[in-house]
Amino acid sequence: MTKKIKHVFFDLDHTLWDFDKNSGLTFEKIFKLNNINVKLKDFLLVYEPINLNYWKLYREEKVTKSVLRYGRLKEAFDKIKITVEDDIINHLSEAYIDHLTTFNHLFDGTFEILDYLQENYELHIITNGFEEAQERKMTTSNIRNYFKTITNSEMVGVKKPNPKIFNFALDIANANADESIMIGDSIEADIVGANNIGMDTIHFDYKDTHKTLNFKRITNLKAIENHL
Repeated sequence: MTKKIKHVFFDLDHTLWDFDKNSGLTFEKIFKLNNINVKLKDFLLVYEPINLNYWKLYREEKVTKSVLRYGRLKEAFDKIKITVEDDIINHLSEAYIDHLTTFNHLFDGTFEILDYLQENYELHIITNGFEEAQERKMTTSNIRNYFKTITNSEMVGVKKPNPKIFNFALDIANANADESIMIGDSIEADIVGANNIGMDTIHFDYKDTHKTLNFKRITNLKAIENHL
């Protein structure tokens, strides 16, 4: 028999912190600051899938952080046939990280669901995002104090879905897998990764694109109340 859930682990980007919205605003800002003449909508249309693919490669240890930061911009500019010098791309990749955390849009219902959950559960974060950025995101969006522990892939040396990061997170939270649940947007990294070590899961399908998969699934954060 499964123990009662005591610990709720969240992913951060695309789960609580509205990455797509904040990222779009960041590009708008840094393109203006650096006189990059590009239609933002056209750029984001090609950039977003390229970025997701680079994050998959990063999870699989196939690219480094610096290759991810440069490559996703270079490929996006190439795809929309805009020539940008390498030194400018490198500058933009740094400016992007610097400015990204100045925007702090969260998904609708984030504060409400965190307030609801903290009454009965210990809350935690497990993230593959860059350590320096993730702390700033949580601080500027005023959600840092909800979480007892934060586990970052750079602390552990591996990324979700590697079981080591989940086990590390459980250890520092003083939690067992069978009394813990993981909530995140990535089926591969969050859901399969957590399931593989015996954690319960809820898939946050914010784009409502995975209706046929056999996982507990929500399309808005308030719906967590139906499960916890």
